[in-house]
Amino acid sequence: MIGWFGRDKDEKPLPKELGPLSAAIGGALEIDFLSLEAEALGGEPAMPLPRSGPFIIAGYGEVALDAATVLSRYYDEDHRIVQVMSTSGRPGDAVDDISFYQPWDSVVPAGQSEWNRWTGRDGLIGQPSYDADGILYSRFWGDGPERAQLVEFVEKVDDGEEQRSIHQTCMLYYRPLGSTREMLLINVERDLDLGQSQAGSSVEFLIGYGLAPADVRRV
Repeated sequence: MIGWFGRDKDEKPLPKELGPLSAAIGGALEIDFLSLEAEALGGEPAMPLPRSGPFIIAGYGEVALDAATVLSRYYDEDHRIVQVMSTSGRPGDAVDDISFYQPWDSVVPAGQSEWNRWTGRDGLIGQPSYDADGILYSRFWGDGPERAQLVEFVEKVDDGEEQRSIHQTCMLYYRPLGSTREMLLINVERDLDLGQSQAGSSVEFLIGYGLAPADVRRV
């Protein structure tokens, strides 16, 4: 992930409540993965399942996807994400969807030809399926046998000291895992504060799972 969370741990965290979980930067969420562990039995996850426990918030990001949907993301210092969908993104807003993502891999293409391999007209991202070193995922967004248009947005991310604008172009994939689904988010990230070139850009691979709202609480 584009790394710029570097807060001094001795600084007093900001008390402002952010997003539908009403949690502050420097505060904590308690995440219970017991239901996920039960649902994933019999499957082989791409990486070890996350462990239940505290999630210390190092950053918060938000973007309005449309007039009725706001995506809110709580980050920790390991760039793991608690992602929440709600109507307005305001504290106390009803949670429409909640999921957890953790970084799996990262690629920095060396030049335009490599970028075309990932994001060009016939690029890998957006195809009906994606083979991740022998683990096959099916496309979650978009029907049909053709390459689908990627989802694009700019996320404003705040770490309590500064705000950054991260341009993202992404596609979501999935595969069955026990009685649940394992999600693969392939995300091209570009820090707009570094300019309009591809400097600061990378292709990020994140593994995620859906959660129930009761699995996540502010502490």
